[in-house]
Amino acid sequence: MTEISPATPRPSATVVMVRDAEGAPEILLVRRRAGDAFGESYTFPGGVIDPDELNARPVCQGRSEDEANSILGVDDALDYYGAVIRELFEETGILLARDTNDNWPADTAIYAEQRVAVDRCEMAWPDFLRSEGLCMAIDALHYFAWWITPVVSPKRWTTRFFAAALPPGQDAEVDGKELTHSRWLTASEALRLRRAGQLKLPQPTRRNLTLMADFETVDALLDWARSRYRSGITSICPVQVFVDGQELYPIPGDPHYPEPA
Repeated sequence: MTEISPATPRPSATVVMVRDAEGAPEILLVRRRAGDAFGESYTFPGGVIDPDELNARPVCQGRSEDEANSILGVDDALDYYGAVIRELFEETGILLARDTNDNWPADTAIYAEQRVAVDRCEMAWPDFLRSEGLCMAIDALHYFAWWITPVVSPKRWTTRFFAAALPPGQDAEVDGKELTHSRWLTASEALRLRRAGQLKLPQPTRRNLTLMADFETVDALLDWARSRYRSGITSICPVQVFVDGQELYPIPGDPHYPEPA
């Protein structure tokens, strides 16, 4: 029997957008369309790294290329930061970019036509930013986790997770194409709805919401995210196991996670 090699994980990035609310920060969750990866599940906005992301490096600000590479441990880190800002804009309209006076765009609805054009590749992403006098705010993103899709999956991703505060005056409006709905929920609310069978959450989303459930403010959550890479971030790749006939995907530290050989 011919052994099938595991699929090569595609580099991708996702962002946990947070905003202040009474009692605890609210987190943006977006529902993927049916048929896509994680279809009909609520996840964080994001997507794959395109080959031409490097063209947007000149419109990045807030971190040098060397600093970004050191944080992510790769030599093309700005492409991850830039890709997640682009995907966030295409999917939700939220724009993590500043003008020359360090001001955020307050009304991103004025970019509706450009948003569609960028998504359809009718306008280059860096050209849009330059035309509006904007640069991507790389320093607004705080890297805190790295997940890799299980080896047995036919499609795989190696995904870097970032956290960022919602800029003042902005809100999410899903594209109606890749995303069909969005909700702002506290981490605890999302997990409660998931336990009640009212919210479908993939494992990485659920696990990261669990880590964020005890924070009472956006500042506290972002301070935690900022501290994560300093202590070292290692990849998390769930492993398929069967326990009493039940398929499970534990991660290191879970019961049933295989011991090293």
